[in-house]
Amino acid sequence: MSSVSSEPLVAPARVTRRRALAVLGLAVPVLAACTTSPADDGPDPLIPLADRARADAALVTAAITADPALTPRLDPLRSARNDHAAALQAEIDRLAGPQSSATPTPAPAPAPTGPVDLAAVQQALDAAAREATGLVATLPTGRVGLVGSLAACCATYAAVLT
Repeated sequence: MSSVSSEPLVAPARVTRRRALAVLGLAVPVLAACTTSPADDGPDPLIPLADRARADAALVTAAITADPALTPRLDPLRSARNDHAAALQAEIDRLAGPQSSATPTPAPAPAPTGPVDLAAVQQALDAAAREATGLVATLPTGRVGLVGSLAACCATYAAVLT
């Protein structure tokens, strides 16, 4: 049995010069947005995140010094924030290339002033998670995983410390 369709056959759309130019015009901005290297229009956006990670590690150290009973809860966080700072700095250095190999290692974060307690650490982690989350959408694909995992880690620790 053969089935005959009652729908008329439609000829394929003809590619005109106007259509080709329109598609090409749309392709240029799309392809330009797919660049693998960020534009050289300012400092690396990961620098503030690395600075914050170092400051958070110093804050955690101050909280442990103020209350040594917090050591079991905060020591893994201090290690994680130091790892974050190192990973971010490695990515910053990787993208900067060999011309910046003579740049000095970043100075350690200044010691926090005022009383440091668990609430201060939690607030710092909340701020770090918000900052990293806000930055994710602006980054090239290769950096999203690093910053996204950093944001998730900070948010998780902030929730666990409540």
